[in-house]
Amino acid sequence: MVDSVISVVAKVAEYLVAPVGRQLGYLFCYNSNLAELQDQVERLDDKRRRLQRSVNEAEMQGNGIEDDVQKWLKRADGISQEVEKFIEDEKNAKKRCCKGLCPNLVSRYKLSRQAKEKALDVKKSQEGGDFQTISYRLPPPGAGSAPLPGYEGFESRNPALEKIMESLRSADVKKIGVWGMGGVGKTTLVKQVARLAKQENLFATEIYIDVSWTRDSDSKKLEEGIAKIQEKTAEMLDFQFKGKDETTRAAELMKRLQQKEKEPEKENKLKKGKILIILDDIRKEINLEEVGIPFKDDQTLCKVVLVSRNEHLLSKGMGTQKCFPILHLQEEEAWELFRETVGDSVEGNNELRPIAIEIVKECRGLPIAIVTIANALKDESVDVWNNALHELRTSAPTSIYGVQEKVYSCLELSYNRLKDDKVKSLFLLCGCLSYYGDISMDVLLARAMGLDFFDDIELLEQARRKLVVLVRTLKASSLLLNGDASREGTSRLLFMDAEDNKCVRMHDLVRDVARNIASKDPHRFAVREDVPLEKWSDTDESKFISLYCKVVHELPHRLVCPKLQFFLLQSNGPSLNILDSFFEGMNQLKVLALSEIHFTTIPSTLQSLTNLQTLCLESCKLEDIVVITKLKKLQVLRMVGSSIQQLPEEMARLTNLRLLDLHDCRELKVIPRNILSNMSRLEFLFMKFSFSQWAVEENNDGESNACLSELNHLHHLTTIEVEIPNFKMVPEEDKFFQNLTSYAIFIGNFDQWEIRYERSKTLRLQGGDGSLLFRNGMGKLLERIEELEISGLKDNIICNNEKNDSTRSLFSPSMPLSFHNLKYLSIFDCGNVCIPNEDGVLFGEKVSIPKLEELRLNGLRALKQIWHHNLSLDSFSNLRNLKVTNCPLLNLIPPHSSFKFKNLQTIDVWHCEALEYVFGLSGYDTNNEILQNPETLQLENQAEPKNEKNESTRGCHGKEDKDHTNVNTPIEGGVHFHEEISFLQYIYI
Repeated sequence: MVDSVISVVAKVAEYLVAPVGRQLGYLFCYNSNLAELQDQVERLDDKRRRLQRSVNEAEMQGNGIEDDVQKWLKRADGISQEVEKFIEDEKNAKKRCCKGLCPNLVSRYKLSRQAKEKALDVKKSQEGGDFQTISYRLPPPGAGSAPLPGYEGFESRNPALEKIMESLRSADVKKIGVWGMGGVGKTTLVKQVARLAKQENLFATEIYIDVSWTRDSDSKKLEEGIAKIQEKTAEMLDFQFKGKDETTRAAELMKRLQQKEKEPEKENKLKKGKILIILDDIRKEINLEEVGIPFKDDQTLCKVVLVSRNEHLLSKGMGTQKCFPILHLQEEEAWELFRETVGDSVEGNNELRPIAIEIVKECRGLPIAIVTIANALKDESVDVWNNALHELRTSAPTSIYGVQEKVYSCLELSYNRLKDDKVKSLFLLCGCLSYYGDISMDVLLARAMGLDFFDDIELLEQARRKLVVLVRTLKASSLLLNGDASREGTSRLLFMDAEDNKCVRMHDLVRDVARNIASKDPHRFAVREDVPLEKWSDTDESKFISLYCKVVHELPHRLVCPKLQFFLLQSNGPSLNILDSFFEGMNQLKVLALSEIHFTTIPSTLQSLTNLQTLCLESCKLEDIVVITKLKKLQVLRMVGSSIQQLPEEMARLTNLRLLDLHDCRELKVIPRNILSNMSRLEFLFMKFSFSQWAVEENNDGESNACLSELNHLHHLTTIEVEIPNFKMVPEEDKFFQNLTSYAIFIGNFDQWEIRYERSKTLRLQGGDGSLLFRNGMGKLLERIEELEISGLKDNIICNNEKNDSTRSLFSPSMPLSFHNLKYLSIFDCGNVCIPNEDGVLFGEKVSIPKLEELRLNGLRALKQIWHHNLSLDSFSNLRNLKVTNCPLLNLIPPHSSFKFKNLQTIDVWHCEALEYVFGLSGYDTNNEILQNPETLQLENQAEPKNEKNESTRGCHGKEDKDHTNVNTPIEGGVHFHEEISFLQYIYI
C-alpha cells in the first residue's frame, strides 16, 4: 500500500515539478538560449552559402536547378532574416529596460522561450539542406535571352570561342566583349566559355549574371540591378557585406577583389588571384566601378566578359580591350539544327527535303528562327510546308530595332501556324505583359479571364487547367519559355501542381515580334512608355493598351478609347495624377490593371465601366474604394500587396465575384460581416499575409468583423489560402471545408516565416483544441490532404486507442478517416497528450497511409512505439524520410516489420534517450530485403542504439566527419549495425 502511495506521489511530482522547472529554465538559460539560436542560424547560413555556391557553379555549366533546392534556399533566407530581426528586437528590449541593468523578467522569459523554440526550428531547417543532386542537364530557363533548346556549339563558332579563351588566358586582357544580333546564340556561347574555363582551371570562381534589366530607364530598377550584381558576386566569393547601401558595398567588394593572397595556408576562393564575371544582355552602359569591379590598376583579381547586341556600347562605352562578333550559323550547321528540331523524317522524304532546305535558307542562319519555324512545321503536310516557304519569301519588311527581317518572318509564320485562336491570343497577351520579364501564371489567369478566354468554361478550376494546356502549346512551339520558378509570386496555390508552369517568360526577340503583330489590325495592342500629354490623340482606336509611367506624372483628363477592352497602367510612385474624369471614354473595358498608384479616392468615373470583369489594384495605396462596388459584372478582384485597412460594407453587392485575391494586404484589419457570404459565386479566395482578425461566432459583443461561418454560404468555393490565429474562430459547423480541392490553411499562432507551404493541399494547426479535427467538414478535408502538421494540440487525438473507444484518436482504425493521399505528416510538441494505451503506439495495426513519404515526430513524451508490430505489408511502404526528436521510444522499426519499409532512405533521431534499437530484427527472414536505397542514419545525444541481432554498436563519429563510409568495413569513427542494413552515411553525435 505504501509503495503504491509513493508511486502515485512520485508520478504527481513528475507532472507538477518538471513543467515548473522547465519554465524557470527559460529564465536561467536566457543567455545560453540566445547563444544557441545565434549558433544555429550561423550553421544554417554556412550551409546555405555552401549550397548556393554549388547552385551558381551548376548554373554556369548550363544546368537547371532542382525545385527542392531552390525552395530550401528560399526558406533558409527567410528564416535567417526572421532570426536577425528577432535578435535585433531582443537588443532593443534590453536597452529599453534601465539600459540593460534591470531586466524585465516577463520579457526575459518570453524572449528566452522564443529563442529556444526558434533554435529548434532553425536546427530542423538544416536537416533539409543536404541534396544528392542539385541540378539537371537542361538549359536554365528564365534568362532574358535564354538559349534555345537543341542548340549546341557549332564548328563555325570555334574561332570566336578560341579567341575568347586566349583572351581569358592572357594576363594583359581584363575586359572582353562579345556581341551579335539577338537570337544568334551569344548566351549559349558565353556559357560554353565558362564551362571551358572551369575545365582548364583558369579561375577559382565563375559568375554568370543576366543584366537585361539595363534596358529599363528607371533609376530605381538600375539601382536594384547593381545591388543584384553585388550580391551574387559576394555570394560566390563567400563574402558578406557590412554596409547596407550600394556605394559602401561597392567599396567593400572592390577591396576584396584587389587583395593579394596573403595567407596561402588558408583556403582562398580567389585561386591564382582570378575570378570570371559574365554580364549578359547589356542594353545600357554599366559603370563597373559603381558595382565594385576595379580596372584602374593591376591589382584586380577578376576578368569580365560583357555581352551585348551593340559593339559600340562594349568597345567605346565600356572600354573592352577585345571585342568578338558572333556570326550566323553556316548553311550545313543551320540544316543540322533544323533537322534535329523537326525530326529525322524530313531526311527520307523526297518531297519535303528540298522545301525544308529552302526554308532553312530563309532563316539566314539564326538559331531562334530555325528552331521556332521547325517546331511550327513539325508533322505538317507538304502543302503546309510549301505555303510556309511562300510566306517567308513574300513577307513584308519590318522595322523593329534589333530584329532582322527574316527572324521576324520566321516568328510570324510560327505564330500563324498556331491552330487555336486562343493560343494565338495568349501569345499576344504574353508579349504585352512581359515588360519586366517573368509573368506569374496567377496574373495571366486573371487577365485572360477578363478577356473572355474561357467564356465557354463554367468553373474557374477548368479555366486554370485550360490555361496550363495553352501555355504548354506555346512552349512546345518555342514561343514561350519557363520562368524562374523560385521567384516570389502572388499566390502559388493555384499552380502548385503545375510543375514547370508557375510562371513564364518570352525570349526578348519573340516578345518584340509579338508586340509588333499585336499592334496591327484586328488586334490593336499598344505598349507605351512615358507618353507626354501633348502626344495623346483625342481618340484612340486601340483594343489593348499597356502603359508604363516612370517619368511622366500626369495623364490626360479623359482617355477616349471606345474600343478599349484591356488597360494596364504601371506607375513608379505616388506622384502620378489620375483625374476623376479619366475613365469616361472607355465603356467597353473588360480588364483594368493599375499598379503602384496612390489613391485617396478612386476616380468616380470607374463606375461607368459597366462591362469590367477583371480589376487589379496591385501594390497600390488605397483608402476609399466604395466606387468599385458598383461594378456589377466584376468577376475577378485582385488587390495584391496593396495598402488598405478596411473593406467597405457595400462590397456585398459584388455577387458575381469568382476570384478575390487579398494576398499580402498586411494592413487589412476590417472586413464587415456578410460581405463574404453574399459573394455566392466565389470559387477562389486568397488571404495569405492579409486579414486574419476573424470574429468568434458566439461572441455577442457587437463585433462587426467577418466570421468564418460566412464561408459556409459559398457553395462554389474550391480554393482557399487563409490564416486563422485562434481555434475558437473556426465555427462548429464547418461545411466550407468539404468542397475544397486546393487549400493552404494555417490555424494557430504562426510566425510569418512559418506561413510557407509546398503542396496544394496543406493544413497546419498549432496550439488549441484538437477536437477541431473531428468535425464533419474537417474530416472531409483530411480525406484529400497531402501535408498535415499538428503542433501543441490540447486534446487526446494523436495516439492510437483501440482498447478505449470513448477517447478519440486521429489514427485509430475506428475513426472514419482515410489518409490515402497524405504524403507529409508532422506531429510536434504534444507532450501533454495522455495515451490510455499502455503500449504507447501511434499507428495501430490496421492504420494505413500508403503514400506517406515523410514522417516527423517531436516532443511526444508518452510515445513508446510508432508502429504496431503487425503492420500490413503496404501500409507505410512509400515512407522515405523519418525524423524523430524528443520521444522516449523503445524502438523505431518494430520486429517482423523492417522489410515493410523498403523505400526508407534517411533516419534522423535526436534526444531519444530510451531508444534500444533502430531496427527490430528478431525473427528476421533473410529472404526479405530490408531497405532498397538506404542513405543516412543520424543519431544525436543518446545512448548508443542496438539492433536485436547486434547487441552494441562499435564506435561513433561527430559532425565534423560526414564522409560516406562503407558500413561493412570496421573503421574508426563509423557507427556499425547488422550487416543486413547498410547506410551510405552514419552520423553519431
